Order: sequence, then C-alpha cells, then structure tokens
Amino acid sequence: MYDNDNTVKASFDLSYITEYLQQAQWAELIELKKVITRLYKQKQAPIRIFDIGIGNARVPKHLSLIHEIWEMVEVYDGIDNAEACVTLSTAAAKELQITDKVTATLFDAIKLNEWPQKYDLVLCTWFTPGNFYPDGFDFKHYMKDGKRLSLEQNPNFVKVFKGAYQLLNDGGELVLGATYIHNDATRIKQEEAYTKMGMHIITDKQDSFTATKEGFWSQRFTNEQLMRYLSFAPGQNIHFIPLDTYEYAQQVLIKK
Repeated sequence: MYDNDNTVKASFDLSYITEYLQQAQWAELIELKKVITRLYKQKQAPIRIFDIGIGNARVPKHLSLIHEIWEMVEVYDGIDNAEACVTLSTAAAKELQITDKVTATLFDAIKLNEWPQKYDLVLCTWFTPGNFYPDGFDFKHYMKDGKRLSLEQNPNFVKVFKGAYQLLNDGGELVLGATYIHNDATRIKQEEAYTKMGMHIITDKQDSFTATKEGFWSQRFTNEQLMRYLSFAPGQNIHFIPLDTYEYAQQVLIKK
C-alpha cells in the first residue's frame, strides 16, 4: 500500500508523530507483554509470534530489550507489503543481533491463507488493522462523483483476519491493536496526525475512515462493527481492552 521510502520513514519518525499516537504505542506494548506472559505460562514453553505489518520492527525491538519477555519468545516472524518496511526491519534485527528469532518477509496479508506455519500469537499493532481498505478505492478522486464509501462490510479486513485466525494453534490468540475507536474526536486526531506528516485529507466527518490523497487510509471502528467483521470467531472469545481514558484507541483480543 505505502511503498514509498520517504513516506514510510516519515510515518516512523517521532518528530512527525503526535503524542496521541506515541502514547498508544506504549499502551499497546504494555498489554502485549501481558498476552505474551499469559501464553507462555499456558504453553509452559517459549511461544511462536507472527506480526502482520512488522513496519520498522518496533515491536520486536522493544520486546527484545526486556530480557524477561524476550526469553518467552521462540520465533518472531513478521510480514509487510512495503519493501521499505522489510528493509528497515531486517536492518534493525541485524543491529540488535536478534536475527536468530526475528525474520521479516515481503508478503501481502490478503494471502495469509497461503502461509505455511502456525503460531501461538498473531498480532497486528499500532492501528495497522484499520489500514486494510476495500479493493478499488480511488484515493485521487474520492467523492468527486458524490458517492461515499459505506463500511457496513469490509471484505479485505475480514479476509486478512480470518486468515490470521486460521494461523493460530489451539489456545492461541489474535491481537489487533491499537485500533481507532469511531467518534468525531478520534477523527480529528487522525486528521491532525496525517496533516503533521504533510499529507492531504480527502475525507470528512461523514466518513468512518480517514484517507489522504497520498494513499494512506485509517478506519475507525465501533465494537458492533468489529463483532460483525470478526464473526468467524465465537463472540465470547472477542475482548476489547481500552488503551486510554478518552476513547481514542483500544486493543481487540480474539482467543482460539
């Protein structure tokens, strides 16, 4: 989706990233450590992790610097559909000397049903779950014909995370988060974040997602919508964990 080196690098540069986004990063990492510890104790052995949208290897970088957590990890496989991200992640793993556990592969998450391995934890962090937009979305001409996009259904979101759920071992967990919570205050924060990175917003308050003419897309979700999208999993196995006190972001945890 976003395979432009300068844009990709800017999206990881803390000088461009709002405080809301930075604090969401740390909040989801705290919750993620809890999940890893729980699965490790459940398995009584190091766990296998699969990362959808590994980005610049931010998550394995921070986890690897916490010895107590990193010793709970057997394998950390990551994919990304942006070659620039795979390059950044591979370089980061080499620099941190964690290539014995961490790999980054250029791969489209839409094809997860073709991935050959199974995992104890599949994760998709830092708002990446909201980046899977329907096929054919026109970033250059959105709303020029007056038609808005309804996200009552989002086939690509469902396909990606149904495939991710199928990668889980029995007793494993799929973690989506952070995800944006759908409300007007969050929309404004999304717009401010993209504007700070020098992008141009093409959506408005009537849309349930924010997109830019540069090709960036971030969907906001209600819990009811997520339950509908995730109907391939038993409803009682889907849990929502707030990541703040102002309804900006949450983590979604799906147990198998």
